[in-house]
Amino acid sequence: MKKAISVICLILTFFLIYFLQSNFFTWFTIAGVMPNLFIILVLFIGLYVKKKMGLKLGILFGLYLDIVLGSNIGIYTICLGGIGIFGEILSKNFSKDSRFIVTLMVIISTILFETTAYILGILRSGGSLELIAFFKILLIEVIFNTLITIIIYPIIKKAGYYLENLFDDKFMITRYF
Repeated sequence: MKKAISVICLILTFFLIYFLQSNFFTWFTIAGVMPNLFIILVLFIGLYVKKKMGLKLGILFGLYLDIVLGSNIGIYTICLGGIGIFGEILSKNFSKDSRFIVTLMVIISTILFETTAYILGILRSGGSLELIAFFKILLIEVIFNTLITIIIYPIIKKAGYYLENLFDDKFMITRYF
């Protein structure tokens, strides 16, 4: 029951972030670029919840964003699902106790997400490469996501370890029967 409530809370967090992205952060842009909080959320789920939940919720969130934004169906789905898997891989190999390591994970995830989305968008629409504009947008978004991660890291860590203990099967009695 607690797991279901936690998943519902994660989905509600997604909608809160969607509200912030579409309303609040439109006022705080640099050169028209906003932070992408969805990357941080899906990476957080992949890092702490595991159980392929990062992939599942990344695909679910990406599908919702693809439908609502409607520009290129499937791009957010693929990219956020990939970030969920990436978070699970990083969780097995790195410690989540260091603010620096988690911030570095967010930087790498943002670069992977934006590069993949850009390449898939070009392949899908047949557009041309504009590398200078892309790198400018990428740099600004990386800085935004990094600053937000540094600010909210204590919340991420506390909520993450709660979810990690909740979803960890080694503490379940049914595992032994």
